Amino acid sequence: MPLDAGLAIFALLLALYGGVGFLLGRWSITMPMVFVVIGAVLGGYGLRLVPITPDAEAVKRLTEATLAILLFADASTLNFYTLRHDAGLPARLLGIGLPLTIALGALVAFVLFPSQGWSFALLVAAILAPTDAALGLPIFTNPKVPVRIRRALNVESGLNDGIATPFVTLFLALAIAEEGASQRGWLVNAVEELTIAVLVGIVVGFVGGRLLAYAHRRGWTQGAPLQFAVLALAFGAYLGSVALGGNGFVAAFVGGMAFGVGARGQLAEATEYSESTGTLLSVLVWSIFGAVFVVPAALHDVDPRAILYALLSLTVVRMLPVWVALAGRRLRPDTRLLMGWFGPRGLASVVFGLLAVDALGLARPETHLLATVVTWTILLSVIAHGLSAQPLAAWYARRLAATGGEMPELEDVPEIGTRRGALPGIAAHP
Repeated sequence: MPLDAGLAIFALLLALYGGVGFLLGRWSITMPMVFVVIGAVLGGYGLRLVPITPDAEAVKRLTEATLAILLFADASTLNFYTLRHDAGLPARLLGIGLPLTIALGALVAFVLFPSQGWSFALLVAAILAPTDAALGLPIFTNPKVPVRIRRALNVESGLNDGIATPFVTLFLALAIAEEGASQRGWLVNAVEELTIAVLVGIVVGFVGGRLLAYAHRRGWTQGAPLQFAVLALAFGAYLGSVALGGNGFVAAFVGGMAFGVGARGQLAEATEYSESTGTLLSVLVWSIFGAVFVVPAALHDVDPRAILYALLSLTVVRMLPVWVALAGRRLRPDTRLLMGWFGPRGLASVVFGLLAVDALGLARPETHLLATVVTWTILLSVIAHGLSAQPLAAWYARRLAATGGEMPELEDVPEIGTRRGALPGIAAHP
């Protein structure tokens, strides 16, 4: 069957999901679950209707573009003025929890895979550090869960993928240098790459935000043209950095923050289009993940060490750093456990994993092991966090209601919008 026929079937399945996604969401069946399965069935290890490989140029471009758009959108739509109220919780999750998660994840990886060395351990830990709100949206959208808790997790999820990107860049450069038997100059090259990215992101984001905000105030642009312009800035920051030898993801993330500052929060609605575009493209990324990684990991690469690391990554490696990060905030134990559990590994980890596999070379045994570890962690997260989000949100809300009285969780703080919830079936249902 030709490729066009396979893509047509995929398009029809996407349309079908659009018709029943809301219903599936009531049963805790999320968008990532559905399209991972679709990708596995249609891909090269299934019916071979869409025979894609992880080293295909189209796969690389699509996944990179998706993450770049979402990084820009997440950073640009975050209202730092609103976040000045109770910035302590997300700051602790990002400033203490994230580095500790990478450090603990690297330690566990080194213990389980000592022959691979520290560069492998650090790279795996950095790839699996970012969280994805799309896999646990009932926590973020359930009004019975305190705003303060939902907001902290939402901000963490929106920013930690961008913050983790430099770590992935550094550790990937180290791993490549070690594989080449020469570690000279890798750190200088990585720092140069990040520096170029930051400069490009600031220039494109800030100048673009200022100019578009000015044009909007003058009545020169609005609606669709303005939305397209914002999306173009995301691509411009990413591609401009890559063209100059910088890291495109860091440029997109920094560009989004600079855009928000330059536009002074005046173009939030226009930025939502970029987020919706990235969310739609994420459907394809999840399908690619299912098509090229899930079946081999589930049927052929059942490595007990990889599965053990995945289980530890989703529990101890995430929950212990969050517990430490929230120490002294007088939060309830069940609150700290809930916030620790809802660190699902999603789209950013998929993209980072694909890029690492491409950079290191798929034929190498260590690359194969890295892909297996990353795949099992993400796959178990998709299932566990997707199925547990609604029941745990309801359980937690009941515990708070039964306790009553004043508590730090109920502190009155401004609500912020939940990102990456544009598609049906991934939002919560009361």
